[in-house]
Amino acid sequence: MQETETTAYLLLGTNQGDREHHLESARHAIMRLPGVITGVSGIYETEAWGTVGQSPFLNQAIAFRTSQDPEALLGRLLQIERELGRVRRERWGDRTLDIDIIYYGSRVWHSPTLEIPHPRLHLRNFALYPLAELAPDFLHPVFNKSNAELLRESVDTLRCCLCSAG
Repeated sequence: MQETETTAYLLLGTNQGDREHHLESARHAIMRLPGVITGVSGIYETEAWGTVGQSPFLNQAIAFRTSQDPEALLGRLLQIERELGRVRRERWGDRTLDIDIIYYGSRVWHSPTLEIPHPRLHLRNFALYPLAELAPDFLHPVFNKSNAELLRESVDTLRCCLCSAG
């Protein structure tokens, strides 16, 4: 565990079952981790990315201030996914819950299990919309562009619509 606190930006996603309930359950589970939620975006609905024929996804971004290091945080988030019914069958497949670490402060992190910032963030409106709402001026540590700029420059054609305010 590291000594200083950092704000990690997380993205929640779900397209199975009671999607709003899955997001709410994930937020409550994250609240029990070492740290504090300092911001929550609205909930956005988007067509499935990467696979045709799936149900639409609900996505939400969370700012989470924590002293856990990125790998420890990832381990706890994967545990929350499993506890809330996530079964990994196929890449980009249907899921009850997905929790990704998009940013960990301004840190760049590469390990066999985790890449921060998320390597395909700039290509995915379903992540950019909630992040641009929650932290529009936060700078991507590799591209040196804000979330708002990344969204404006996005070439992703999938539209997102705000379902409910955060």
